[in-house]
Amino acid sequence: MAGETTITVIGNVVNDPELRFTPSGAAVANFRIASTPRTFDRTTNEWKDGESLFLSVAVWRQQAEHVAESIQRGMRVIIVGRLGQRTYEDKEGARRSSYEIQADEVAPSLLRATAVVTKATGNAQGAQQRPQQGYSQQATQQPYGSTQGDPWANGQTAAGQWGAAVTEPPF
Repeated sequence: MAGETTITVIGNVVNDPELRFTPSGAAVANFRIASTPRTFDRTTNEWKDGESLFLSVAVWRQQAEHVAESIQRGMRVIIVGRLGQRTYEDKEGARRSSYEIQADEVAPSLLRATAVVTKATGNAQGAQQRPQQGYSQQATQQPYGSTQGDPWANGQTAAGQWGAAVTEPPF
């Protein structure tokens, strides 16, 4: 939508995603991330951490189920989405603000880890019927160019094999 603030944040997942369902059956996963800037101090010759920015993240529909299965506390992730602000009153009556990202994309960072990506089957009936996505600190042993285990190697299109695209949440 026009006029929304799009943001990309890289940070560490603070808590495991919590998967819930709306009364109409739409899945939503909520979790928090911490993004901490690092700078190099030339006088001491060492890296220093800045102040962490904590943000809530909401992911909708089928992607919410994928995030709940794939992302865990402690993982470094890349979030692309729309930044929103919510104003509320705390217990003492003071007005406060919190910020949340309505995520369009969630991905593991491959800076210090590897990921094995498995195409979801389009069946939203639960994790038992869906291939498991992996995330490890070790490299895979497949040779470069190997099509073994490659779900895209058979030439089928995503729409033809895996179903319809995810729609945006109603805001």
